Amino acid sequence: MYMGVVKRLTVALCTALLIVSCAKQNKKAFYNTGIIYCSESNPVTFNPQLDTSSTTSDATSHQLYDRLLDFDPDSGRIVPSLASSWLVTNDGLTYAFQLRRDVKFHQTHYFTPTRNFNADDVIFSINRWRLPSHPYHSVSGGRYPYFESLGLAQNIASVERVNGYRVEITLHRRDSSFLANLATDFAVILSQEYATTLFEAGSPSKIDILPVGTGPFKFESYRKDRFIKYLRHEDYWRKSELRGDDNVASSADDFDNRSNVDANWQDNLQLNGNISNDNVANVRQLIFDITPRSSLRLAKLMTGECDATAFPAQTELEVIRARSDLTLAEKPGLNIGFWAFNTQRPPFDNPDVRRALAAAIDKNTLLEAVYFDSATRAKTLLPAASWAFQNDADDTAYNPVLARQLLANAGVNEGFSMTIWAMPVERAYNPNATKMAELIQRYLQDVGIEATIVSYDWATFRRHLQDGLHDSVLIGWSADNGDPDNFYRPLLSCGAIPSGTNRAMWCDEDYDRLLNEALKTDDIDERTAIYHQVNRLLYERLPLVPIAHAYRYQAYREELNGVVINPFGGVRFGGVEKTL
Repeated sequence: MYMGVVKRLTVALCTALLIVSCAKQNKKAFYNTGIIYCSESNPVTFNPQLDTSSTTSDATSHQLYDRLLDFDPDSGRIVPSLASSWLVTNDGLTYAFQLRRDVKFHQTHYFTPTRNFNADDVIFSINRWRLPSHPYHSVSGGRYPYFESLGLAQNIASVERVNGYRVEITLHRRDSSFLANLATDFAVILSQEYATTLFEAGSPSKIDILPVGTGPFKFESYRKDRFIKYLRHEDYWRKSELRGDDNVASSADDFDNRSNVDANWQDNLQLNGNISNDNVANVRQLIFDITPRSSLRLAKLMTGECDATAFPAQTELEVIRARSDLTLAEKPGLNIGFWAFNTQRPPFDNPDVRRALAAAIDKNTLLEAVYFDSATRAKTLLPAASWAFQNDADDTAYNPVLARQLLANAGVNEGFSMTIWAMPVERAYNPNATKMAELIQRYLQDVGIEATIVSYDWATFRRHLQDGLHDSVLIGWSADNGDPDNFYRPLLSCGAIPSGTNRAMWCDEDYDRLLNEALKTDDIDERTAIYHQVNRLLYERLPLVPIAHAYRYQAYREELNGVVINPFGGVRFGGVEKTL
C-alpha cells in the first residue's frame, strides 16, 4: 500500500514540477525579493481574535501583531513582549503590566499613525472581546471563539489604565493559566487610534480586513486563493534591541507612583529574560502563496518558487529528507487528533453508544495508515510533552464483539446509519482526515453501522459544525500554550459550545467543576492530580475518542536561516533571513 502511495506521489510531483518550472521563468526577480511561504488555504480574517483556525493564525498573529507576552519556542517559558515586565498580587487576582516604550504601529497606504503604542491600545484590544457594550465588540460578527471557549471575559473584573505605560488587570477569581492565555496567538494588540479613525469614518470592519499592528511585517495586499503580500516593518521595535536593553524593567522601581500596590509585589516581579534581536524582519517582503494541493506545494519548494511550505504530507517527508537543498525540521507536537461525537444528537447522547463506536475501531491501524510513524497513540487529550501527562491513563481498545453487544443493549440495530465529517484540509494533528474516515467507515460496517463521509470547503465545514449538523467529526486541536487547561477547556467545557471549539457539544457539570478547581492553585502536583481525575471522567463518559499526538514538521529550503518550529501556534517569519 505504501509503495502505491509513493508511485502516485511521484506522478503528481512530476506533473506539478513541470507546471511550476514553466510558471517560474518570469517570476525570478519577484521571488528573490523576500520569503515565499506556500500556505494551504485562505485566512478567514486578518484578526486572530475572531478565528481559531491555524490558517488564520499563521497568516496574521506573528507576522502582523505582537502580544503583551510571548512563549519562548524552545523552553516554553512565558517571556516579555509588549509588556516588559509584570507584577502579580499575592492573592493571584491582580496583574500589573509595565509596557514597552517607543513601539511603533505600521504605517500603510491606508493608515498613518500619529503616536506610538501605549496603554490605550491594550485596553481597547482586551475590552473589544470582553465587553458586549464596547463599540467594536459586534464589529465583524462579534464572536471571539478562543476567549469565549475559556470564559475569560467573565473572569476579568476590570482593565485599568494606571498611566500611559502601565495597565492593571483584576480578575474575579484566581486563574493559574491567565498569563499563558495572554501569550497565545489570539491575544494580539490592535491600534486604538486606527480603530477610532475607522469608526469615525463609518467603516469599523476594516480593522479586521486592512490590519494594523506592531509586528515585523505590515499588510500590503491580498487576493483570495492566490496570495497575501506583506512588507517589512522598517520601524519594528525589536530590530535595534540588544540583549540587556534598558527598556526591560529590572526592578519594582519601574512601578513607582502607582496606587493600590501590594507591599509584597516586589517579591512577585516577573523577570522572564530579555528580548534579543532574533525577531527582526530581514527581508523586504513576505509572500503567502496560497496553494491548496500538497503535491504542488512540495513541487514549488523543490524548484525554489517557495522557500517554505505548510503541512507537508506524511508521504512527502522522505522525499524532503532525501534532498540536500531542503531541510525538514521536526518537533513533538502539542496537539491532539480525535473523533468527536455530537452528544446532543441521539443516540450519541448515550455513553454506551459512544463506547461501542470507540471499541469498533483499531487506533493502531489508523496511526499506521494515516500518520506513517509520525505520531504517537493518544490515551487522553494531553500529549507527553505536557507537564500533566498521565502515562498510565485508561485507553479504549479494539473490541468489535463488545461494540456489537453495547449497540444491541442500547437499542441501536444493525443497519443504523450515521455521518463521519472529515476535514477538507491537512493539519498536523490529522494529515488526511478523509482517509481516516474511510478506514473508520469500514470498521463500523463490521459492527452493523452504515457510515457516510461528509465534507465541504473549510469555511462551510466549520460553520456547519458550529451549527451542530454532524453526527461525528474527525478534527483536532493544536495547543495555543503549554497549560493543560488549553486542551481541556476549549475542547469539552460547557462554555466552549457556543464558541464552536467544543465539537462534541458536550456539557458536564462534574467536568467543569474539576477544571475550575485546577485553576485555583499554582501547585503543579495538585493540578496534575485533578487532571488525572478529569482523564478518568472522560474515559468513562467518552464524548470523543483521542487518536493521535502528531509530530510537527516545517519544510524549507537551505537558503533560509532562523526558521524555528513554534510548538504553541502559528508560523513565525520575523527574524528569518534568506541567502540569495
